[in-house]
Amino acid sequence: MLSSNTIFHDMSKEFVSPLEPMIFDTVTIRLRVGRNQAKEVILKTDEESYEMNLFYSTAHYDYYEARCQMSDVTFSYYFHIKDEDSELFYDFMGAHNKKNSKSKHTYFRLFPGFETPKWARSAVMYQIFVERFCNGDKKNDVQEREYFYNQRHVHKVDNWDDMPDPVNDSMEFFGGDLQGVIDKLDYLHDLGIDVIYLNPIFVSPSCHKYDTQDYDHIDPHFGVIIEDGGDNLPENVTDNQKATRYIKRVTSIKNLEASDELFARLVQKAHEKGMKVILDGVFNHCGSFNKWLDKEKIYGGGAYKDKESSYKSFFKFKKNSWPDNNTYDGWWGYDTLPKLNYEGSKKLQEYILRIGRKWVSEPYNADGWRLDVAADLGHSMEFNHEFWKRFKKAVKDANPNAVILAENYGTSRSWLKGDEWDTVMNYDAFMEPVTWFLTGEEKHSDEFKKSLLNNTKKFWNSMRKATGENFNYSSMNIAMNELSNHDHSRFLTRTNHVVGRSSDENGFEKANSGVRKSVMREAVVLQMTWTGAPTLYYGDEAGMCGYTDPDNRRTYPWGHEDMEMIRFHKDIISIHKKCEEIKYGALIALGDENVKGFLAYGRFNEKNASLVLINNNEKEIGVNLDVTGLEIPDNCQLFRMIFSNEEGYDTMPFAVEVVDGKLNITLPIHCAMVLRYVEEMSDTEKKDRKMMNFE
Repeated sequence: MLSSNTIFHDMSKEFVSPLEPMIFDTVTIRLRVGRNQAKEVILKTDEESYEMNLFYSTAHYDYYEARCQMSDVTFSYYFHIKDEDSELFYDFMGAHNKKNSKSKHTYFRLFPGFETPKWARSAVMYQIFVERFCNGDKKNDVQEREYFYNQRHVHKVDNWDDMPDPVNDSMEFFGGDLQGVIDKLDYLHDLGIDVIYLNPIFVSPSCHKYDTQDYDHIDPHFGVIIEDGGDNLPENVTDNQKATRYIKRVTSIKNLEASDELFARLVQKAHEKGMKVILDGVFNHCGSFNKWLDKEKIYGGGAYKDKESSYKSFFKFKKNSWPDNNTYDGWWGYDTLPKLNYEGSKKLQEYILRIGRKWVSEPYNADGWRLDVAADLGHSMEFNHEFWKRFKKAVKDANPNAVILAENYGTSRSWLKGDEWDTVMNYDAFMEPVTWFLTGEEKHSDEFKKSLLNNTKKFWNSMRKATGENFNYSSMNIAMNELSNHDHSRFLTRTNHVVGRSSDENGFEKANSGVRKSVMREAVVLQMTWTGAPTLYYGDEAGMCGYTDPDNRRTYPWGHEDMEMIRFHKDIISIHKKCEEIKYGALIALGDENVKGFLAYGRFNEKNASLVLINNNEKEIGVNLDVTGLEIPDNCQLFRMIFSNEEGYDTMPFAVEVVDGKLNITLPIHCAMVLRYVEEMSDTEKKDRKMMNFE
């Protein structure tokens, strides 16, 4: 009789080959079913059916395969499995008793011609909010009252360890810069980082720089100031035309070119250490200081002042009220963030496409773009998709190995077909399910739901649904899997179950108090063993806390880091890197999904298998786990690679016995463990096992 628990397929090389087919390639697709359970296995699309043939059998499973001809369109498929008395349907959500109309959204999908950079697959990324990471050059620091922005004078913070202003953080500056990143490249390399993702670094008046002033140059406050001088603003003056120091700093061609050169040097040094660098592209909107709008009149006049400006079409003005037309369309109504009017200006379109090419080309050689609020660009979905197709082509023509990943909330299905984005910041199929399961908190720390804390079934259903709705192999294996970032609370703070903001009474202390490092380590184990590109937000590895922005943008605690947490990150990153099955293998859920607070899953390939066990409960649990799904011998040893609980963590090797396909083990409170099976087979077994491998 068919058992839904024995049916398995995923988008890994054990089950699909080639993983990134070209147009008109023939693809071999496999399905695993319990031994002698199925009488007929059919791979189905909406148009065709492919009979699958029994290819290989192991002690517990039969492997079926079909060879499918690709065309030049998406190949979406699911499986239909029959025995004499019953039938099951299998897609991303698992096995179902009947096919329903909604299942199409969780079909497995192949996109002929969709290739992603090999270097990005399962790469360990590190996100840096530059202004708060490290001050490497004090000569470029923003000065007290250097200019006026967002209803106040900018403020220079002299004490690196001060907390961000809960209300006016965007106008205060601690001094982090690109030289600081260069100074810490050895630290990042030693940590095990493969890719550095920089929050925006182009000329901008804010600390976060999501309000771009000049896309063509790196901000000299992050770069190099050669020509300095002029005046800061007196306390009672708000006219930035009189902020002559600021104007000189950000418009001097010597400063701008030197800053651009410093960025090129950062990329070169990172490349020498084997690390890539990704830039943040904020192309939906710019800033009110932008030289095209020039609301502050520091560039000599732009579309804000002059109806005849050649940049007028770059913005959508609601009224004919020049000069000083303040009726431009602002993103979400913010007048500091003018929305760019792409449909109204082909010149703007070509300008941004040129910017996309420029920074991934010589002499800068950045390795790709993260696209801010990418689904919002333009005034219609039709144009949005059209532009991102053009953007991808422009970037890939300039640098075929560049990656394009986008920020988007909600399903990204329509952008991830191979001709627009390569992947996304993985909120739906990583950050949110992990956060709810391990902490019961929403990713901003604005809400606590006890019903979602330790809800194992909800975790797996959310993961499967979001993965099926969004990804194929190409986009899934490079998806940016984050626990924290610049828009959401620090994960360590979420572990205290205290809803809050830094603007609350005692907000900073609330964010720090009662946190559970053991839960943080559980999350990092999950992050480093899940499919995709694990992405650290600067300082998470050093034990940083903080509510949502601006509290999540505290300065990196150089000199008083949590060194044990850093060592833990180094060790789990090392495990991620040396275990091929963790980076590229199949991922299978194990255990009873109705058991609260317990996660068990495996990563396996044709040689090795890793087993991940997480107990997020306040009590120890005994586990009697069937591990035959990992295709390891029924009687063998698994070796413990890392173990974490309330008392700390260790990497001392420890053998655990598997007897008759079962693992019996006790997991203490808030425990995470990675166990690994390393192939120990006879020559005959190796020969038989190799039949399972496409290669």
